[in-house]
Amino acid sequence: MLPVATSWSTDRPSPVPIAGLRLDGAALTSLWVAAWRADESERPDALFHDSYARTLAGPEGFELLEAARDVALIEVPFVPVRTIFFDQRIVRGSQVVLLGAGMDARAFRLQWRTGARVFEVDLPEVLALKARRLGCVAPRCIRIPVPADLTGDWVVALERRGFRPELPSVWLLEGLLLYLDESLVSSLLARIDALSAAGSTLLADVIGWTMLWMPQLQPLHDFVRELGAPWRFGTDEPEELLDRLGWEVTAYDLGAVAAEVGRWAWPVIPRAIPAVPRSFLVEAAKPAGARA
Repeated sequence: MLPVATSWSTDRPSPVPIAGLRLDGAALTSLWVAAWRADESERPDALFHDSYARTLAGPEGFELLEAARDVALIEVPFVPVRTIFFDQRIVRGSQVVLLGAGMDARAFRLQWRTGARVFEVDLPEVLALKARRLGCVAPRCIRIPVPADLTGDWVVALERRGFRPELPSVWLLEGLLLYLDESLVSSLLARIDALSAAGSTLLADVIGWTMLWMPQLQPLHDFVRELGAPWRFGTDEPEELLDRLGWEVTAYDLGAVAAEVGRWAWPVIPRAIPAVPRSFLVEAAKPAGARA
């Protein structure tokens, strides 16, 4: 059993030993997400099929998924809906960067363009666990692991591994921004902008501030804090994150996308109505002439 605390303290939880490595915080949530993807893949009406998710999650991921469901008052289908949404868009790129890649298996399961290079940026221990669990499985692209901490100088590590900023890129920030302070979100997006040629695309999920603090999600707030990965960032105006950098931004209401694929149990409220709990799926493009 994973040592999930029964009450929160200001002390950071101790890392959990898994397969000879020590994981904590968001690294543990990547196992949880993989278990959720495996669970979706095994449904008769699955939105996608990730044949590697169960292996990547391991027993620890399913323990976390079960524990989260035990405390949750509602289960918003963030993971299945955002997965299929990003699946359909990410394969358009020839140079793709997954920031906080976790246990993402897209490099192994999607049909990529010939010669596509997929950079997976995450902590060394996360990438090491992924390599151990996948063994000799061959990717369907040129997969390039980039061990780096996103709070550090990950740009240097990315460029050393062959990233070319003069080429258009597709950036994926899935399940990432939620865990960052607002100042770190701003600096991260500024770095991405500086590395992005015209024609680049950014994909991200962004929880609305109103949804982030709705009472029904508070038990999950407690749960992720006990894992060492507190939820920190949300905004009801996700367009503003990249508008000011000159990107062309479309923010899709996750509820509307989920309703289209049969995964939404509530009414879809028009965006024009304020103070409604929402989450967003963001697709942004950097046009020619955008500020670098």
